[in-house]
Amino acid sequence: MKTLVFVHGYFGGGAQWADQVHVFGGQFQVITPDLPGFGAASQLNTPETIRGLAINVLSELDKLGVHRFHLVGHSMGGMVVQEIIALVPERIEKLVLYGTGPVGLMPGRFETIEESRRGLWEQGVEATGRRIAATWFMHGEAGQGYELCAELAVQATLQAALAGLAAMEAWSGEKALAKIKSPTLVLWGDGDRACQWPQPEKLWREIADAQLAVIPGCAHAVHLEKPYLFNAVLQDFLGEA
Repeated sequence: MKTLVFVHGYFGGGAQWADQVHVFGGQFQVITPDLPGFGAASQLNTPETIRGLAINVLSELDKLGVHRFHLVGHSMGGMVVQEIIALVPERIEKLVLYGTGPVGLMPGRFETIEESRRGLWEQGVEATGRRIAATWFMHGEAGQGYELCAELAVQATLQAALAGLAAMEAWSGEKALAKIKSPTLVLWGDGDRACQWPQPEKLWREIADAQLAVIPGCAHAVHLEKPYLFNAVLQDFLGEA
């Protein structure tokens, strides 16, 4: 059985992929790691670089004896998986870059990295995490899946929240795009306020033979807002196990 790895983003956690574990679990060995400092790994210290987060994921996979795998990365997790494929390109079968781009500063983001950092210091993790999670949905706090994301967001430590921002702020994967040789799918919701269209467009245009899926009527959390469409597109790309 082949392995399918999902890497969550900023203020996320492995638990956000519960529907995908259910849908794909009979076909793949599905692994949904929690990045250090987030979700069930909130007791761990968070690296302040995207590469450090990538090395952490690879270390977890090595412990499980996983060598070759399909790889899905969402938002900041999409940056992490770009670093993973840069480090070990021979280990990635198919790559999915979801709600993400090639630069961590994310031009046009709903607020700047500095504004998010100021919010953490002034309002704390819980208020900032819940506020940011609301921007991931077309209907804000009324969005399907919002409460799950909010619950995961508030599990993060202040150190993790600040380190994640620092990691994104300093990261760019632009120069590595042309080196990606694994079959790649770029997936994006057309109402995404965190990752504006020029970012996934650059991935699609600069990664050789990349496929593009734009899901209508979704924001940053397509897999929660329209899981049936997300899963169908992913299944079509991955094909048979």
